[in-house]
Amino acid sequence: MTHDLCCVCNQPATRRIGQRSFCETHWASAMRESKSFTTASLAHVGLIVVFTLVVALGANALPPQFVESNLVPIGIVLAIIPAALWLSFFYRQDRFEPEPRHYVLSVFFIALLAADVLWRRVVADFFQLGDWVAANNLSAIVGNTLVVGFVLQGLIYAVVRFTVYPTAEFDERMDGIVYGTAAGLGVATMLNINFILESGGAELSAGVVHVVITALAQATFGGIVGYFMGEMKFTDEPAWWMPLGVAIAAVLNGLFNYLLIEVNQTGMQVSPWRGLLFALAVAVLTFAALIALIRRAIAHTLKQQPAQTGD
Repeated sequence: MTHDLCCVCNQPATRRIGQRSFCETHWASAMRESKSFTTASLAHVGLIVVFTLVVALGANALPPQFVESNLVPIGIVLAIIPAALWLSFFYRQDRFEPEPRHYVLSVFFIALLAADVLWRRVVADFFQLGDWVAANNLSAIVGNTLVVGFVLQGLIYAVVRFTVYPTAEFDERMDGIVYGTAAGLGVATMLNINFILESGGAELSAGVVHVVITALAQATFGGIVGYFMGEMKFTDEPAWWMPLGVAIAAVLNGLFNYLLIEVNQTGMQVSPWRGLLFALAVAVLTFAALIALIRRAIAHTLKQQPAQTGD
């Protein structure tokens, strides 16, 4: 009889993945794909498109005086809605093994609050990003990648790593993407609220597009960080695995921010709608790739190590 303990719950282990030991319950969890996340993500993309169109088309129907005098409160509400849509739909779909609401919400709010502090203290005050990032193409790429990308994606990693990751609730590979996405949406909500406050409110059509693009982007990059965390917990990955994951997410974050400006400015006039299509494409393709990678990893594990380690 093995004396190993499950790496999730510290109960007697009966199975292994490489050097990782699991009890029967958490072996089954580690081998399970969360279809609720896939459904929630696809629904979120659809709902967020509908939300954007409704706000953009309905903006002209509101009395101009009302809009002008309430740009900030309206903008703050718009900044919160993308995250609220994903969280609410995920809760409704996750019936097989629901993630504890307090964990998902805690990750979201801790990421939001921590990002606010880091954005103001590190990005704005220490690096003074706004003073030089737009000077030329090189400074834009360097600033958006080495400063914005690594600060935000490092934060997403830290929030998940030091909250839910060590607990028994982080018991599926897909949990990494779930909690990484929740942290990314917390970061995005903070960025959007700061954007509204610093601009004194944004014109509704352009503002809602900006809010949605930011939410899609940070949810996507948070999902990438979370994928690497899920693999790190349930398989034997080398020491460079997690730094590589954060670096990939940070570089993609920086390149996305740079390319977004280029996409918006393509043609004779600036159009944020091109940026929205770009963000949607990036989000859909990235999450499809992450889900495919997890399915492949689970299938490989089941094929290679189906037997129990205990007697």
